[in-house]
Amino acid sequence: MSDDRSSVPNDQQKSWFERLTHAFNDEPQNRGDIVKFLEAAVKSDIIDRDAFTIVEGALEVSEVQARDIMIPPSQMVVIKSEDDPKTSLRKVIDSSHSRFPVVGEDSDEILGVLLAKDLLPLLFKDEDITIDDILARLRPANFIPESKRLNVLLNEFRTKRYHMALVLDEYGSVSGLVTIEDVLEQIVGEIEDETDKHDNEGIQVTGEAGVYLVPALCTIEDFNEFFKAELNEEEFDTIGGILVQQFGHVPLRDEELFFNDFDFRIVKSDGRRIKTIQVSKSTQNTPD
Repeated sequence: MSDDRSSVPNDQQKSWFERLTHAFNDEPQNRGDIVKFLEAAVKSDIIDRDAFTIVEGALEVSEVQARDIMIPPSQMVVIKSEDDPKTSLRKVIDSSHSRFPVVGEDSDEILGVLLAKDLLPLLFKDEDITIDDILARLRPANFIPESKRLNVLLNEFRTKRYHMALVLDEYGSVSGLVTIEDVLEQIVGEIEDETDKHDNEGIQVTGEAGVYLVPALCTIEDFNEFFKAELNEEEFDTIGGILVQQFGHVPLRDEELFFNDFDFRIVKSDGRRIKTIQVSKSTQNTPD
């Protein structure tokens, strides 16, 4: 028996896009109009919130640069050519990452990229593993400027088939790294696997005295206890929430704020939420 589509309502026969364009007659003139257009579609139950978030992320990715999402040097896990091989292997195991920049005597001397899977054959060697064994397995490193836009970078990741890029500042020094996962997270949101550490796992001490890295999801209670501070715990639950309120918007990387005797600098943000903050006790003089 042949299908009888005449009994199916017309709205069900149309794609969501056809129903969307039929419901809203005004053509969008710019990117902002498209977002408003899609927001109206969510309210009308034409598309769901998850679909809206993905499309919005895809639209915004061309406006975001590598500097906005890169992992700063203080958070990079690197292999040093001068390290003992056992030390290098321990870094690979403890970090659970799959790719590692390998540096020479200088942190800006990038010798290549080590893939964790390339170390597997070495585990079956009868002799001890040497640093030369590790260096012989390096892949070429890929370098990009801080100003590289993410839509262009994503296309390079796909066409040139690499998954990590070292970011260089205007002086040619390494200012961070970006992975294909970082770019995809701008479109679809946070991607976690069973090895990922959560953003609220703790406050980290940096190499600079009195400077700390704080996850945006750190609770106000934990922040106050660690820094002997007195931030209000009633209005917001997290330090990220307080900072968004103080900035008046979701701040991007390197935006700074003096608040409650502390200097805050945004280390990592995707434009929709803060991820990591650098915190230090302010040297500014507060008014009496």
